[in-house]
Amino acid sequence: MRTLIASLFLFVALPAFAHAGHAVQTFSFMDGFLHPFTGFDHMLAMFAVGLWSVTTTKKIWLAPVCFAVALLIGALLAQSGFALPAVEPIVAASVFLLGLLVMTRSHFPEPAMAILVAGFALFHGAAHGQELGAPVALAGMVLATLLLHCLGIAVGLQLNSQSLWWQRFAGAGIALAGVGLAVG
Repeated sequence: MRTLIASLFLFVALPAFAHAGHAVQTFSFMDGFLHPFTGFDHMLAMFAVGLWSVTTTKKIWLAPVCFAVALLIGALLAQSGFALPAVEPIVAASVFLLGLLVMTRSHFPEPAMAILVAGFALFHGAAHGQELGAPVALAGMVLATLLLHCLGIAVGLQLNSQSLWWQRFAGAGIALAGVGLAVG
């Protein structure tokens, strides 16, 4: 029981490490690669983008690629000193909204889907960008992001071959996590 409680505290503390404003900057490829895995909100959003893309379009690569490119742009903006407003609330809102989109299996026109995920990604990138101090670290972050998208796609394809309710359940879990991030 102590191990379970300690593990829960670790998961609760993780989102704080992935956000801008911390004094520690990382510079290696591996630091950048591991960075998205240290924030529960970022992992969920990136996973949800892959999951949602499976249900939204036949071009399942579109949302993940748009997210990754906009994530990099947001990180570069943050590194250049440009501050986006309300980064933390928008990151939490993105997890909630992406979870709802997965849960409801919402279909958007492809340009609207690309713009929506790119908008979310700008804020995720801003949250990461100040902590990654070298281009090689940003490359690691983008690669990890794409891998998390691929994981979401793989799970989405598997869930599509099962009952649609499994995907709706996954989306509801992601949305609830977004609510928890917003109020926590």
